[in-house]
Amino acid sequence: MSDAPAVEFRGVRKSFRDKAVLRGLDLRIQSGETYTILGGSGSGKSVCLKHMIGLLRCDAGEVFVLGREVSRLPEHGWVGLRRDFGMVFQGAALFDSLSVFENVAYPIREHMDWSEERVRERVRRCLEGVGLAGTEALLPAELSGGMRKRVGVARAIALSPRIVLYDEPTTGLDPANARRVGQLIRALQVELSATSVVVTHDLGLCFAISDRVALLRDGRLALEGPAGEVREHAELRAFAEGSEPPPPTARPEAAIQPERPEAAIHRGGSHG
Repeated sequence: MSDAPAVEFRGVRKSFRDKAVLRGLDLRIQSGETYTILGGSGSGKSVCLKHMIGLLRCDAGEVFVLGREVSRLPEHGWVGLRRDFGMVFQGAALFDSLSVFENVAYPIREHMDWSEERVRERVRRCLEGVGLAGTEALLPAELSGGMRKRVGVARAIALSPRIVLYDEPTTGLDPANARRVGQLIRALQVELSATSVVVTHDLGLCFAISDRVALLRDGRLALEGPAGEVREHAELRAFAEGSEPPPPTARPEAAIQPERPEAAIHRGGSHG
């Protein structure tokens, strides 16, 4: 895993009208890791993803993607950069009137000048990769919820992205399909050597796939660290139980090393 971050936020602030969502957020996502962002409704999880892919611009602070500062990048500057991203939307976001094949082929046709034979081969390989070989002619309405989600993943990896973003990938799935999606995320991270950024409230998924975990609270990092270290932390237990977080005086101090966030657990008070 490279020392250069795939994504970095420095003091990022974002408000919508009079509601502050991100309040000086600092985070650093290492290249090649699976980084999961947890948080309650309205904590800013999906807002983070939208900043990473240029769908939102921060009010203050800086966002870096693959070593490039993108906070003030104009829309036309994102055209090439977005080829390095794959996005798996919460509801799969498939085009209802298009077949599975055409859904997966869509980003290829938008961004690449490939022959039809090459497009077909790439779609076939992507669908095989998510366990859906032979479904090319089906419409989204003919698929189960888990199958639609996997088609969304196939579409996201069609351009062999360097960063794959997953927005609530197991929402609405039964436990068996949720496990399959988790296994797929981990397998693709290894196969593609891609950075995976996952937004979820599913703790089972989180600890099945994550290298590092961040918990957002009040627009800042309340907790961040290796998955094995944060699992039993009081902040995370409070989130899982829906209870009040521990008071600041009850939170054990940790050595904070901003230049290597994977080595420490960071708390919100250090990121304000």
